[in-house]
Amino acid sequence: MSELAKTPLYKQHQALDARIVDFGGWALPVNYGSQVDEHHAVRTSAGMFDVSHMTVSDVTGRDVIPFLRFLLSNDIGKASKTPGKAIYSCLLNESGGVIDDLIVYRMTDQHCRLITNAATNIKDMAWIKQQSSGFEVDFQEKPDLAILAVQGPSAISHASSLAPLLSQKDQELIASLQRFQGAALTDMPDSFVGRTGYTGEDGLEFVLPAESAKQLWEALLAKGVQPCGLGARDTLRLEAGMSLYGNDLDESHTPAESGIAWAVALSDQRDFIGKQAVLSAPRFQMIGLVLLDRGVLRGHQAVFIDDNEIGEITSGTFSPTLEKSIALARVSADSNIQQGDQLQIKIRAKTLNAQAVSYPFVKNGKASFNL
Repeated sequence: MSELAKTPLYKQHQALDARIVDFGGWALPVNYGSQVDEHHAVRTSAGMFDVSHMTVSDVTGRDVIPFLRFLLSNDIGKASKTPGKAIYSCLLNESGGVIDDLIVYRMTDQHCRLITNAATNIKDMAWIKQQSSGFEVDFQEKPDLAILAVQGPSAISHASSLAPLLSQKDQELIASLQRFQGAALTDMPDSFVGRTGYTGEDGLEFVLPAESAKQLWEALLAKGVQPCGLGARDTLRLEAGMSLYGNDLDESHTPAESGIAWAVALSDQRDFIGKQAVLSAPRFQMIGLVLLDRGVLRGHQAVFIDDNEIGEITSGTFSPTLEKSIALARVSADSNIQQGDQLQIKIRAKTLNAQAVSYPFVKNGKASFNL
């Protein structure tokens, strides 16, 4: 796969006989054996993911906070009380469509760190640089940094006890982080850790140089942390009701039409790109679905109620935790679907029954709804 981009951990994946696939031009592991075992490891103990294909960028300068308050749908101003506080937000176009979703850490009043998606890298970077005109900021990608996510109920205890790789001071720092807070490691140069993730479980995301990432991977592997691939990452995030860009989010729909209205801050007079558009009534609503019949829900399958097509599935999969097929679907706001409503899904020549439920589908390892 010489034509594909490789992360610094590519040889580690090969050594574990991972099944490598092309993921948006990157050679990444889809699994290391049983995808279901990897999924359950994260729900019950701990798993680790190489997400080095994602983009790390730093915004620095006098106007960082005013710039990001204008650029982002959520308000970085809300993150002023806790050093390293993170927020989830969207980059919106003028029509309120989602260019990308991201995490931004407020390190200081003149330094914020952004973690954006790999598939949207080119358009993200161009958009951010274009919008920075008139602001005194410097914007810099960090392509040499790797990202290693450690997720699950035991993730922090494993990651905060990695002597001698991590100093006592850094182990204590990791253990002290609040949820959605990041910090630079004091004794590992150019390294950063955030208490964030994409699985619905507690955990950490390390941003660090390539050699440090390899050392951390091997140390976690020695402690019995399960390597996990893209397959488990997708089933975990969908159980947690987390959006995937390109499936559940795109430039044609606003955050409210994609189920993440909470990623838009409208509580003050702040102006931001796309604000007027997101004030309009949404045309669609996002719902959770659980399949009642046998089958598997997948993206783009049509959703019906009383023989009327009202929308389509954006993400669907079989849930290892629930042992049922689940999905997110975007349907017409006029349909006014409520929890418990019965709907039909067209799968090839069959019509199968599903029920609208709340999501996240899974909380604390258990179903968050009743059928």
